Amino acid sequence: MDYKVLAQQTAQDILGYSQDTSGWKVVKSSKKVTVSSKASKIFHGNLYRVEGIIPESTSKLSDFLYKPENRTTWDKSLKVYNMIHKIDSHFRCFCCCRSSAVIMERILDLAPTILKTESEKLCDLLKDTFICHTITHSFAMGSISPRDFIDIVYLKCFEGNVFVISSKSVEFPGYPPSSDYIRGYNHACGFVCSPLQDNPAHSKLVMFVQTEMRGKLSPSIIEATMPSNLINLILNAKTGIKTHRAPPGRGCRRPYQPSLKKK
Repeated sequence: MDYKVLAQQTAQDILGYSQDTSGWKVVKSSKKVTVSSKASKIFHGNLYRVEGIIPESTSKLSDFLYKPENRTTWDKSLKVYNMIHKIDSHFRCFCCCRSSAVIMERILDLAPTILKTESEKLCDLLKDTFICHTITHSFAMGSISPRDFIDIVYLKCFEGNVFVISSKSVEFPGYPPSSDYIRGYNHACGFVCSPLQDNPAHSKLVMFVQTEMRGKLSPSIIEATMPSNLINLILNAKTGIKTHRAPPGRGCRRPYQPSLKKK
């Protein structure tokens, strides 16, 4: 399987969903987060669209949402989120002593001052791909038991400072389904982070979900519980990035120097 090609196609699918304005029906709205849905064209279930505003730039927001080490700190639906295989990491190669978000912001700040073709080349460098193993908590008061997923996750910068984080289930050697969890399947899912036109320091976050939970679940249970869980995920992301703080002295690393104690 060509994981890179699959990741790139999934990102294009998510971008396409974000540009599709027809057929969506609002199913729930709360705390300035809106959930819409329509029948998926891929499986017998729904494609969900979740929208909210996050007071953060697209580069910092996408960096926060994407990093595996951050995910379980804010996504309360997950018990485990482990990167099991790194495929590529282009934008983190620019400078080993600066955060990826800082690098992205600097490049995107420079983009308007250079030729469009050069800007597109820089944006094409901002991409990252890995495969992860995810285990969810049970939800809906225990009526939906934990699931696990093996997904390819991809971060890509598009023109206009738009960042797409896409994911799709794959098979990966060494991680077959186990008897401990029901193996779910994610069709093209992901986030689209776009700058607000009237306030580029804030982002419009749109999430797309089309998940086969599998197992012996009634579709009515999924339809009844999914919208509330998706709203909570966006609210948790908003809270998570608000409380997330870079450690003191973040930047170029210095050699460890033991403190000197007076005798």
